[in-house]
Amino acid sequence: MRIRWHYGDQLVWQTRMIVLTLEPGESERLAGGAPNLQRIYGMPIDPVPYKRPASSEPACRAVVAARIHTPGTEERLLRRLRIRVMQQGLLDDPELIGAAALDVGLDPAQLEEWGRGADVEAALQADIEAARNPKPAARALDHKLGGPRSRRRYTAPSYELRRDDGLEAVVPGFNPVEAYEVAIANLAPELVLRPKPKHVEDVLAWAGEPLATAEVALIAQLDPRDARAALSRVGKPIAAGADFYWTLA
Repeated sequence: MRIRWHYGDQLVWQTRMIVLTLEPGESERLAGGAPNLQRIYGMPIDPVPYKRPASSEPACRAVVAARIHTPGTEERLLRRLRIRVMQQGLLDDPELIGAAALDVGLDPAQLEEWGRGADVEAALQADIEAARNPKPAARALDHKLGGPRSRRRYTAPSYELRRDDGLEAVVPGFNPVEAYEVAIANLAPELVLRPKPKHVEDVLAWAGEPLATAEVALIAQLDPRDARAALSRVGKPIAAGADFYWTLA
């Protein structure tokens, strides 16, 4: 989100689905919860194990269906899915996917019907294949990749950054936000960075969708405790796991 704040519409984003749970044992591993991710990155992930393993494929299919049939809604749908999963939801639960669809103004039955289409299936498979064909620069950082040794794949999040002339940089796996800023600056030094916001309410108004405390803190360059205190004065909290998402009150 900080990259989006800094660069705005100077960047064009294309979000692709990895479908993490295709590899054997991955669903079971993810069902164990993510206490380390919560502790390190401060996102409101409930560290408690999920009640059962779940496949991410149905939710990924829904995002791809939105991308094809209602371009511009897929990012908001993906965020609502993430929020509900961080509230101990399961990504293969039709009710969770339907509720996330309603959150962004999509009809759940229509979204499900789109998901059965050949166009969505082809696009989802293309995403899956692309995620399992990392660029050479990513393969040089094998510890940032996932999957079996026989077929490595990107982990989430990973970024392929590309200029119009084809020059590119690859940043696989979790990294400090400064790593992305350096990569973008090397590819496109002419881009103008928007300065950090003066107030946390500016961030919430700009986003137009729920943001986690950690996201606001990163954009505003505040200590998470200071960000949480400021948000409590101007925002409406949405409890999720170990912390909160926020919208403008």
